[in-house]
Amino acid sequence: MTDIQADLARPMTMESRRALPRERGAGAAPWFYLAPALILLLVWTYIPLVEAFQLSFYQWNMLPTAPQRFVGFDNYRRLFALAEMRTALWNTVLYILGLFPMSVVIPLFVAILTQDLQGWPRLVYRTLIFVPMIVAPVVAAVLWRWLLNDDHGLVNHWLEALGLGRIGFLTDPDYALVTLIWITGWKLIGFSTLLFSAANAGIDQSYIEAARIDGASRWKIIRDIRLPLLSPTILLLSMMTILFGAQWSFAYINVLTNGGPLKSTTNIFYLLWEYGFETMSAGWSAAAGMITFAGFAVIAFVCLRLMKRYAVYDN
Repeated sequence: MTDIQADLARPMTMESRRALPRERGAGAAPWFYLAPALILLLVWTYIPLVEAFQLSFYQWNMLPTAPQRFVGFDNYRRLFALAEMRTALWNTVLYILGLFPMSVVIPLFVAILTQDLQGWPRLVYRTLIFVPMIVAPVVAAVLWRWLLNDDHGLVNHWLEALGLGRIGFLTDPDYALVTLIWITGWKLIGFSTLLFSAANAGIDQSYIEAARIDGASRWKIIRDIRLPLLSPTILLLSMMTILFGAQWSFAYINVLTNGGPLKSTTNIFYLLWEYGFETMSAGWSAAAGMITFAGFAVIAFVCLRLMKRYAVYDN
């Protein structure tokens, strides 16, 4: 008889019998800790997502007494046939592209160029650049509406003093979208810069010192050491800008332009809100939400694959 067979044949002691339930219960313990978060995720995310998907096949005006009429894929067909839907999708792309310089490029260079600041200049710089992030979006929108007012706005007053004439920042279709992109990006610069500064400070200084000993210039250190090791943060902020950039602008659209002038600032997020809560077309709003969800789910999958492939980590 082998040792294993002997162990199996040996009768279990009282201590062994007591240890079995503890070992079996140990596997369930993590699920008890995760249960509150999983329940909240199920109740507030997945169940509403399934209900929205079901609602996208119905026509309903959101009145409790009104019946829901099944229309199949008509909501999707009608949405894609609407010119304003195509405009909203195109504007969503423009929002994302316009935010990239202010959410990724400028903060990256600011964080690198100010890495050697010490003492009170460092404190002042971080305070000034992070202040926009802590201002509530509605308060920031009211502030910019006052500054950019066509008649008595401070910015137009300065432009007129310089002989450049007044500009309808929020009333001219040629300027409104760019203005909202700037306001949204102005809020994001501080957050992105702070992340880049933290990631930059976490780089092992032995790499930098070794490169300096080998005679590497400041630019070569940035190109060959800092940028590769900052790639996880660059890719993370790029993914956040793609997935949430147009969504972050919703508050400013709602307060400043209401999607105008001439739908020039409407994006897909504002459009699905407009269908749901202004025209009470719940089916159209749900269908627009499902289109948005499907599109950004694919984009998120691609972004995660790119992060896994191209991010450089200091192992």
